[in-house]
Order: sequence, then structure tokens, then C-alpha cells
Amino acid sequence: MTDAVTPLSNVFMLTMDDGVEILIRRGGNPNGVRLFISNGNGFAIDGYRVFWEPLLEQFEVVLFDMRNHGRNEPCGADGHHYRQMAKDLGTIFHGVDRGLGHKPSVGVFHSMSARAAMKHAAQMEWVWNALILFDPPSVPPRGHELYEAMRTFELRLVEWAVGREESFSSPEDLHQIFATTRAQSRWTPQSREDMAKAILRPDGSGRYVLTCRRELEASIYLAALTLDLWPAAKSFGGPAKLIIADPNAKGAPPTGAANRALALEGGFEYEVVPETGHLLQIERPEACRESMLSFLRKLALA
Repeated sequence: MTDAVTPLSNVFMLTMDDGVEILIRRGGNPNGVRLFISNGNGFAIDGYRVFWEPLLEQFEVVLFDMRNHGRNEPCGADGHHYRQMAKDLGTIFHGVDRGLGHKPSVGVFHSMSARAAMKHAAQMEWVWNALILFDPPSVPPRGHELYEAMRTFELRLVEWAVGREESFSSPEDLHQIFATTRAQSRWTPQSREDMAKAILRPDGSGRYVLTCRRELEASIYLAALTLDLWPAAKSFGGPAKLIIADPNAKGAPPTGAANRALALEGGFEYEVVPETGHLLQIERPEACRESMLSFLRKLALA
């Protein structure tokens, strides 16, 4: 008999060590392994629904947006950096673990949250039974053959972020931009609509603005260049898998090649999802889920 699947109806706040509150939602299969899932820079976890919603049947799912993103109240620039975000992940894990009870738990993170999880695992503590890292923006050390490509990529994102449109008459306006822009051409149609709704909030005047202010988004792109995080798998306290963009896809960002290099040099298990870019979970969600599940099955976590 299939275990009952519950909606994301268990909603509560957790307070970070600097006083910022993060909204936590929990649902899915209460008897399943617990998945903690969060978002990339400038995005929001509701925009990844095509990826995580099918996981509710098998897993207990804990969803949250990183600070200054998605459903969280804006909290400004103080604490909007990788060290604090890495600490946030630990606070969230321990808060959920205490509040809901201990059970096998897997971190499932994309881009910015994946880099925060890497920093947390390598430099602070290991709390997971496994860690799944979707295409983190891994910048290699200076002098590495891929450093300049990643540096150029991040600086272009900084320039784009500070100049992006920040106010809209409705989420549908942003949805139409996503539907007609080459950068989002690989996204599933549903995810374009979901993400447009997820990253905007009412501004009180009848318009909608970016939940993550564009200057804060830009600061994280820039911070990637000074994070100096190129860890070996052995620096983590347990198993981790890199699931990465296709380095050979047309118009592919350099993140795929950088992550492949990190995996080969650092001893990580990794898998390329063919014909995907950096937003691979909302481009080929089924393939991304299967890549994750194949790893978790080997660990008796799925």
C-alpha cells in the first residue's frame, strides 16, 4: 500500500543566528527519506515545481527559499553572503531535525544554495546522509585553465543583474519575457510561468518587484570570484554527487565544464544531463530526478 502523500501544509518559520526568519514548508510522504530542497541566485523554489512536485510521493520534502528570495521577507544586505548562507543551511537542518524528528536526510541544492552547501560541508559540518549539487557556479583557482571563462561568465551576470528590469505590472509580464527570451528557451513552459510568479512580490502600489533585489543578486555573482572554494570530495563527511549542465550543449555556460573539472580533480561522482544549461532542473526535470535517484538508490536512500 502506498504511504499517504500530504500537501505542503506544515508551514513554520525558523530564525537564523542573525535574527532573519526563513519560511519552511514540509509535506510529501511522512515515511520517506527527508529531502531539503532550495534555490539558485535570483530564483525561488516554487519556480522549480516541475522538478520537486513528483518527489512528494516517495519522499518527505522540506522546501525553503534562501534569504532574500521567494516567500521570505526581504532582509537587506547584512548577511547576504555565502558564509551566512552556509550557516543558514546548518540552522535550517538542525531546526527541522529537532522540530520534526531525526531521520535520514538529503540536501538537494542548485547553484547558489549548492555552493553554500559545499562551503557548509567542507568548512563547517557534515549533517547529511547524502548531498546532491545541481550545477554549482564552481570557480576554479586562479591559473586554472577554466578560471578566466568562469570569471568572464560571473562578471557578465553582474552586469546583467544590476541592469535587469525590476518592476512589472503583473507576473504575466515577466512570464512573457521568459517565454520569448533565448536564455529561458530550454525551460519547460510550466516552469516559465511558475518562476515568474515565484520571484516577484507586490510592492504595495499595485505593481510587482523582484523579491531578491537586483543589487543583491549581483553581489552573489561577484562573490563567486572570491569564494575560493574548490574542495575535494574527501573534505565532505559523506557522499555527494554533482549533477551538471552539458558542457557541449549549444550556448552552454562554462559551469558545466568547470563542474566536470571539479569532479575529476576532486574525486566527486558526477553526471552530465545532456542538452541542458544552468537551470537544468527546470529544463529536463525528469532526467534530473533520475540522476539524483540513481545515486540515492545506491545508498539505500530511495
